[in-house]
Amino acid sequence: MGRAFEYRKAAKMKRWGQMSTLFPKLAKAITIAAKEGGADPEMNSKLRTAIINAKAGNMPKDNIERAIKRAEGKDAAEYTEVVYEGKGPHGVLVVVECATDNTTRTVANVKYYFSKFGNGMVPTGSLDFLFERKAVFEIAKDETDPEELELELIDFGLEEIEVDEEENLILIYGDYTNFGSLSKALEDKEIEPKKATLERFPTSPQEFSDEQKEEIEKMLNKLDEDDDVQAVYTNLA
Repeated sequence: MGRAFEYRKAAKMKRWGQMSTLFPKLAKAITIAAKEGGADPEMNSKLRTAIINAKAGNMPKDNIERAIKRAEGKDAAEYTEVVYEGKGPHGVLVVVECATDNTTRTVANVKYYFSKFGNGMVPTGSLDFLFERKAVFEIAKDETDPEELELELIDFGLEEIEVDEEENLILIYGDYTNFGSLSKALEDKEIEPKKATLERFPTSPQEFSDEQKEEIEKMLNKLDEDDDVQAVYTNLA
């Protein structure tokens, strides 16, 4: 199996376990998308993707509709999407994606987590070359034949395709710049992904001892609990 697949399986177990904070983050992504491009998913691909991911997270339909309506309100918050980077315990590299209506609050919180648990923040962009940004799609295995799909998607930016037998899924990977073309290709084939995201994968994942991992997880959990944090990526193998 591919390196991206193995890394993503491990990361998914860690990062998607925070169910108490997952719904607010999914709702915020929907609100941001609806405010940027309108409340009609048919005319707003970013909103359509946000809704797909909300459904993948088992977010109730009522919550999704409220998040869309929130964007249409006169007092709807203006969110800014920002990225912070730093070094956590034992030098683990951490990239934090945020969506916030108060960058002063958010940067102060993130800086505190890095200072308390790790080795501090670094200028944004410093770690870019140590992570690859990928477009990632999950589709049901029974939707199509993986080999046929691979041939059909190569011209649209497909880099790798994997079958997750355990989850009964086909995982599609491409460069982040090809997210739109891959999404459109699946749409033209009338295949609706169970999940569609832009993710970061470390180019050189690092091994840490179990004790070190416990310390690292303490910091990552604190970041996950922050309402302004949308996603956390590390080079933890």
